[in-house]
Amino acid sequence: MDKNLRVLGTIARWIVPQYTERTFRFFNGIINTLISKTKPRKIKAETVFLDRPDKTKLRVRIFSPKKPKGEKTPGMLWIHGGGFCMGSPEQDIWTIREYILENGCTVVAPCYTLATEKPYPAALDDCYQALLWLRDNAEKLNVRDDQLFVAGSSAGGGLTASLCIYARDKKEVSIAYQMPLYPMLDDRMITPSSQNNDGPVWNTASNINAWKLYLGDLYQKADVPVYAAPARLEDFSDLPPAFTFVGDIEPFYNETVNFMEKMKSAGIPADYKVYHGAYHGFDVLCWFSKPSRDAHRIMLENYRRASENLFKAQPERK
Repeated sequence: MDKNLRVLGTIARWIVPQYTERTFRFFNGIINTLISKTKPRKIKAETVFLDRPDKTKLRVRIFSPKKPKGEKTPGMLWIHGGGFCMGSPEQDIWTIREYILENGCTVVAPCYTLATEKPYPAALDDCYQALLWLRDNAEKLNVRDDQLFVAGSSAGGGLTASLCIYARDKKEVSIAYQMPLYPMLDDRMITPSSQNNDGPVWNTASNINAWKLYLGDLYQKADVPVYAAPARLEDFSDLPPAFTFVGDIEPFYNETVNFMEKMKSAGIPADYKVYHGAYHGFDVLCWFSKPSRDAHRIMLENYRRASENLFKAQPERK
């Protein structure tokens, strides 16, 4: 374990040896009680509620600069992490604020259905609905509709990859760039790093419990859709360019590297950075550490390059 991350990593492993459905629900209660009440500083925050097909409401948070730039900026769909089973957009407010303060973009973040309430495809459906809403409201949000980016970390990174595959296949909305940060991609857990991993924050036992809840009756089936587990994808053509970073002692290390290398083999621009001795979510837990600052610096640099160079026009409406 990297010496800069060791103390908090050791404490985190002691506090939560593994996540179960009970602990997912417990920590999600804390998140909803405390973190979701966070009022972001230096940026503007609004809330909209979208009508789902089942007549329930999808809460979506919109974060933007207090003083918008004159010109339109990329619009980012940010998908929070939490093993598909806990979390809210507000937990990532510090990362979201980095994007906005550095680049002046607008971030749309859905509070998607958690797997403790409904399994796949509920979360993906919510994220896709939020993406369509971002596209349809680009003008109002001062966003370029040919620069829709999708990003997220952990399970949010997995949903980022899933959403890009789903949007590619549906052909209703174009995504110009993706940032699936240390993503949760493979339900099969067949890679070395995903097996017998007892790393801090997220380990093999937690991963098994989360996938069971997310996939429901599909768990351990051979026909799990690639939209649920992107590591099962075979056709990587026409996916958006991508960037990610990952630690090499966390469960998702191998599946992240494998996924990015397959994109590169398919001719998709895909860059990634591996941090030696870094565990899952190190950039959030130890945000002040040297590896974390470096990861976010590179993340913002890649975003900036994408905002200057990557565009993808929206398809004509049928």
